[in-house]
Amino acid sequence: MSIELRHLRYFIAVAEELHFGRAADRLHISQPPLSQQIQSLEEQINAKLLERNNRNVSLTPAGVMFLKEAYQILSQVEAAATKAARMERGELGELSIGFTSTTPFMNRVTMSLRQYRESYPEVAIHMHQMNTKQQIPPLLTGRIDIGIMRNTILPSQLDYQLLFKEPFMVAVYEGHPLLKYEKTGVDIRLLADYPLVFFEREVGTALYDEIMNLLTSAGVTPKISQEAGEAMTILGLVSAGMGISIITESFTRMKIDGIKYINFSNINASSEVWLVYNTHRALPSSAKKLTELLITNIVDNKKK
Repeated sequence: MSIELRHLRYFIAVAEELHFGRAADRLHISQPPLSQQIQSLEEQINAKLLERNNRNVSLTPAGVMFLKEAYQILSQVEAAATKAARMERGELGELSIGFTSTTPFMNRVTMSLRQYRESYPEVAIHMHQMNTKQQIPPLLTGRIDIGIMRNTILPSQLDYQLLFKEPFMVAVYEGHPLLKYEKTGVDIRLLADYPLVFFEREVGTALYDEIMNLLTSAGVTPKISQEAGEAMTILGLVSAGMGISIITESFTRMKIDGIKYINFSNINASSEVWLVYNTHRALPSSAKKLTELLITNIVDNKKK
């Protein structure tokens, strides 16, 4: 059986007009080919759909049933075509995003996600919190479409777009001796004299490496007094007087009583935030839309 959509459209036109001539005019074809197509359709489905004589055309019981089904089939095809077009435009579908624990505190990222959600409410967004290195395997397998992470070594299948750079800062508790450098900035070498609250190595992998390299380059051997897995916990421990911490600018969006943030005076170090994707996999249109929005917002932010 090789019924085509045109057979259904031809039949519907005849069934609605109950006249082959008017149906042919409506379809912009001549009457003989239309009659042949209807006859071919009836032969293929092995059922008489129309009663016809020199004066009248009417639907048989099988024709009445087939007309209802034909309407439904064409409606489903049109709906499928509309959905496919909307998916191509990134208006429908799913989007899986990997993100680090500090991503929710990056204003430019959260603003873009909020705008994306408002613009494309029918895209199902799946957020997966993972540290930078944990995002690499699911990016390779396609479990996540894009990853928002810190700079790290990537396998050849992955590439990145630099979103922005975050300067490093020092978090101290209220009344700490280093607060005398709040206006001028603190020399990183002075941190060697104070206990440090730090990420657990397996949790904040990229940030851990960056900060350790930063201290090592300055000749500082850190005195790690406490380790924690969450940014909020680290700042809570700092507030409790358990030590100081080196953080990035996005941390300062966390409003915790008893915490002060100080810039460095003698270094201009920053942590890069990347948007990472798999070059060997086609990026869904939904992911392309979010990528464009992120880049646009960051470029506009730089212009301000």
